Amino acid sequence: MKLVRYGNPGKEKPGLIDADGQLRDLSGVMGDITPDQLGDKALARLRRLKVDQLARVRSTPRLGCPVASVGKFVAIGLNYADHAAEAGVPIPKEPVVFMKATSCIQGPDDPVMLPRGSVKGDWEVELGVVVGARARYVSQKDALEFVAGYCVVNDVSEREFQLERGPQWDKGKGCDTFGPIGPWLVTRDEVPNPQKLSMWLDLNGERRQSGNTRTMIFSVAKLVSYVSQFMTLLPGDVITTGTPPGVGMGSKPQRFLQKGDVMALGIEGLGEQRQRVVPFRR
Repeated sequence: MKLVRYGNPGKEKPGLIDADGQLRDLSGVMGDITPDQLGDKALARLRRLKVDQLARVRSTPRLGCPVASVGKFVAIGLNYADHAAEAGVPIPKEPVVFMKATSCIQGPDDPVMLPRGSVKGDWEVELGVVVGARARYVSQKDALEFVAGYCVVNDVSEREFQLERGPQWDKGKGCDTFGPIGPWLVTRDEVPNPQKLSMWLDLNGERRQSGNTRTMIFSVAKLVSYVSQFMTLLPGDVITTGTPPGVGMGSKPQRFLQKGDVMALGIEGLGEQRQRVVPFRR
């Protein structure tokens, strides 16, 4: 299934994308796509619905983050060997874990706002993993059973904030609008192998990133297991799993986001995003 939330910010309704790519309304079935709707039993009930009897949404509404009330937004850095090389750092021996503020989460096509004082805004197409069941000290062998599904994430970053203003990455990762998620949540039954997905990002129509999840240093299963050793993962938590090469910081010459830039990005089977870069506003 492809689950979505659509409508104005803060007033999104639940929906799904049918086999013909049409948006169907789930408001008569559930109030929202909340963490308690992401478990295997709840998703199985949704699969039994007669989709053709759900109301079709005729307009083209704004899409929000496909999961409401994300509790934790966990991120993994330097998880592609070629990206580590372009950043000029060694391949990590263990996953690099940091957090993105949940206040940065937004819809897949909402504008990305450069924060006040930004000089090195950057882009990162990433595979997002949505947790479906409480995970604590889970094995790598069993880890994917705790996954509800997958989505596209743009791990927007401010490199000066991240790297030049102290050792904590979080300052450059959690700015408002720096977490576009979606367009939809694709349940794990439709993604039999998350380590075989092509991914890309264009800036102003020019291909900047082109990669595949098969080149991850640490697999999705390894990451879910690893993170669960340090914090309990709960339904609705999102793990964004790293980016392939081609980010602005690694370009020669370096290229950073400017007002008016347009990012378009996508992952095989998971849909596409598009964001216009706008200046800071209150």
